[in-house]
Amino acid sequence: MSVISLPRVAVIGAGPAGLMAAEVLAAGGAAVTVYDRMPSAGRKFLLAGRGGLNLTHSEDLERLLGRYGVATERLRAAIEAFPPAAVRAWSEALGQPTFVGSSGRVFPKAFKASPLLRAWLRRLGAAGVNLALRHHWVGWDARGGVLLDGPQGSVTINPDATVLALGGASWPRLGSDGGWVAPLARAGVAVAPLRPANCGFVVPWSDVFRDRFHGQPLKRIALAFDGQAARGEATITQTGLEGGAVYALSGVLRAAIEASGEAVIHIALRPDMTAADLVRRLAAPRAKQSLSSFLRKTVKLSPVAIGLLHEATQASSARLTDMDPAALAGLINALPVRLIGTAPLATAISTAGGIAFAELDPSFMLRRPGVFVAGEMLDWEAPTGGYLLQASFATGAAVGRGATQWLEARARRRSVIV
Repeated sequence: MSVISLPRVAVIGAGPAGLMAAEVLAAGGAAVTVYDRMPSAGRKFLLAGRGGLNLTHSEDLERLLGRYGVATERLRAAIEAFPPAAVRAWSEALGQPTFVGSSGRVFPKAFKASPLLRAWLRRLGAAGVNLALRHHWVGWDARGGVLLDGPQGSVTINPDATVLALGGASWPRLGSDGGWVAPLARAGVAVAPLRPANCGFVVPWSDVFRDRFHGQPLKRIALAFDGQAARGEATITQTGLEGGAVYALSGVLRAAIEASGEAVIHIALRPDMTAADLVRRLAAPRAKQSLSSFLRKTVKLSPVAIGLLHEATQASSARLTDMDPAALAGLINALPVRLIGTAPLATAISTAGGIAFAELDPSFMLRRPGVFVAGEMLDWEAPTGGYLLQASFATGAAVGRGATQWLEARARRRSVIV
């Protein structure tokens, strides 16, 4: 009696995309081993969970797809096949029900990643998925074998299919360092340069402002640049500005800096106040109050916001104390800040750039037969808000389906030949 052997698949990378691909492949009948360079799986996933683990977003699917910008159509089929509702059902099946927050973001009710990851790894183990940790992918040998540096030295494996899900290059201490770019380039795969996304920016603060206010938050503000706007919070850093409202505009800001060397954003410090209301309040008698006390009491500006107003007037001959109410109101809700660079890629939340979609077929397989790519290795970016994990899950699931179908088709061809 003949023994039917299962197709062997190597998944390189134990992040959300790789683990999702492994789950789908195991369900499709493959013998799956997940390799990762770190001593444990899902390290960046766990880091994301420190802020509550934003799994996906509840907004209309077309609006959600639009968050991926120029990559929307490339990701559409994968996300439509594994949409936010599927992500929530998947989490629920792992014993982690979800809820929709006030912003429309979707979180597990446990509000952290560790219970979900533990349940996921248990289910993968029960499905026969093996984990091979401390294995670093370094490319292919001359015969097409997959090369790994493991705890015992160099290892060559020859799986029936390979899934690459090595992440981007942000937070390299968690395993995603972009080291896969060179092996792929040697193999002739086009890779768009990796750049920071959802990142902070460099601002040439004065020494006085930096020393006094670094680490201070700007709450309930609005940022505007080139017709786009975002509301939320930001934080003054030693080198510039970071935070949710900044991250939401990071793509267009980065592009502007790449093109011209700088980008001037405008911050509304009191976006819920109309210009007329601001002028009316600022026209009230100041009496013997200092300007800072007056602004703090009259329009509820924080010390750091007042510091930003002074910082904005340093480059000109204008002085806050000389401004009339209309001019001051205009500055409060359109305060210019000049950005002159991005924060380092290693500190970014995510990565822009990656493997060009032109290198892939619709199932995310490279021109190298049997090699599939998922997650942040691909050339797409999205704002925070659940969109990063949504696309990672969806492309992982798509690769799992695509690799399963490819293996089945290969088996049929071989059976016909035999």
